Amino acid sequence: MFGCECFYRKKMDLLPLSDPEPFSLPAPLPQWPHGQGFSSGKLNLGELEVVKISRFKFIWSSNLEDKKKGVTFYKPVGIPDGFYILGHYCQSNDQPLRGFVLVAREAPSKSEATDFSTRVTSPALREPLDYTLAWKSNDGREGSLEGCGFFWLPQPPEGYKSVGILVTSSKKPKLDKVRCVRADLTDRCEKYRVMHSEFSFRVWSTRPYHRGMLRRGVSVGTFSCISDSIPGLELPLSCLKNLDPSLHGMPNCDQIHALINHYGPTFFFHPDEIYLPSSVSWFFENGALLFRKGDSVGEPIDVGGSNLPSGGCNDGEFWIDLPSGDQRKTIKLGNLASAKLYLHVKPALGGTFTDIALWIFCPFNGPATLKVGIMNIALNKIGQHVCDWEHVTLRICNFAGELWSIYFSQHRGGVWVNAYELEYIQGNKAIIYSSRNGHASFPHPGTYIQGSAKLGIGIRNDCASSNFYVNSSTHYELVAAEYLGDGIVAEPGWLQFMRKWGPTIVYDSRTELDKIVHVLPVKLQSSVKNFFYKLPVELYGEEGPTGPKEKNNWVGDERG
Repeated sequence: MFGCECFYRKKMDLLPLSDPEPFSLPAPLPQWPHGQGFSSGKLNLGELEVVKISRFKFIWSSNLEDKKKGVTFYKPVGIPDGFYILGHYCQSNDQPLRGFVLVAREAPSKSEATDFSTRVTSPALREPLDYTLAWKSNDGREGSLEGCGFFWLPQPPEGYKSVGILVTSSKKPKLDKVRCVRADLTDRCEKYRVMHSEFSFRVWSTRPYHRGMLRRGVSVGTFSCISDSIPGLELPLSCLKNLDPSLHGMPNCDQIHALINHYGPTFFFHPDEIYLPSSVSWFFENGALLFRKGDSVGEPIDVGGSNLPSGGCNDGEFWIDLPSGDQRKTIKLGNLASAKLYLHVKPALGGTFTDIALWIFCPFNGPATLKVGIMNIALNKIGQHVCDWEHVTLRICNFAGELWSIYFSQHRGGVWVNAYELEYIQGNKAIIYSSRNGHASFPHPGTYIQGSAKLGIGIRNDCASSNFYVNSSTHYELVAAEYLGDGIVAEPGWLQFMRKWGPTIVYDSRTELDKIVHVLPVKLQSSVKNFFYKLPVELYGEEGPTGPKEKNNWVGDERG
């Protein structure tokens, strides 16, 4: 399982790099309102107390000819007295230093997470019994160890787990350089993103296998370099688990409002956007109707959605639709002045981070534009549907209240973007670009193709700055934060509507697509036909989306 094949590097390529300064947000953090553990610098996980370390000392770098494609390994520095290293950190050389590892100690006082009658008496942390050499960079010859890297997997005592790997430039580390964690205080870990791959040497970032607002897995910030592992087999590394039932590191109501006031991004819509957002209440007030299966006449919806059926599932018995006539044309255009972001705040990564999902509503999603090489073809109906719910998610580190990344939802997928890759409009407020007609979210202006970049065929997502924008730091409504307890945040009635916000209409898209194919050069027709077959089903008819609470990411983690 442990690939120990080696490769040799010239000594001139192995000069130590200077210890880098970690990335900082554009503006300093404010003094957050008083609370429990949020932004206190330490978090209680039950029997463990952890601190996030973001300052590091160089150990070894892979330093390829193109150094930007290599990775560097660091050990944490500035560790508070009484805390212990759990593993070392790896950073891609083509990015600013932006990461952390957790260090831990036994919590000064026992948490309610463990009942006195069942509390385990063995210590939470123990030294390893030995190390396994997981990988080494030299060619195995004696006398050639200078500038080499050695990767050591701690061998835990029985009943304990390793949560990180140590890196040295020479000999095996002493046993007291790291701690293993008692197994019941850990959770399953998985490889996440490949950071480096060369010969037998592969490095991945890691994350908890179980994620979402109800899960308790905690990322330690370490890496994996275990090679030649069997697919589906669990890593010999674990993550931590938060056993504190109070999740005391999560923000309270005052802190939530302070966070959105400080970090709330501005959403820019394309200058040619026709179908702008509105508030949900404006949508209801201006003629939205509730339909029931078997009834041809819709029922007006109360401004707060109190007459919408709540709970249940998307069973097709009810749906929302637009009014008819001129009123239908008006409501499709939205109302920017009333638009706001709807906030769902929830724990992430075991309550060591806070996810603030910002949902935006548009009464109508416009038709798509197809790009085929240098040609752009405006589609007549394909892609359009009544109502559109889109979102981005701010991930906040609970140790200091620092913006860590933003998730950009893009149709049926999305991507996490690190804080150093964002554009900022003012202070620490990021910019979100909403694509024309489809309202997918992107971090930068430009044209993004949903399809085949190789063939140059796909659906266009055009993003640009304009005078059409919504500032979420001032135009928002907190609609859910379940972890605060019942009744703390009053959820609006419309949030409980689990059916579709729009009718299902099937039409003959094939006729429109065939017309497009026939006007194309012969050499492109086959490729375009194949692309059409791979288009999402929703593009072949009109199908309204379900509301935010019906989405998988309401409880689960974001995709990507």
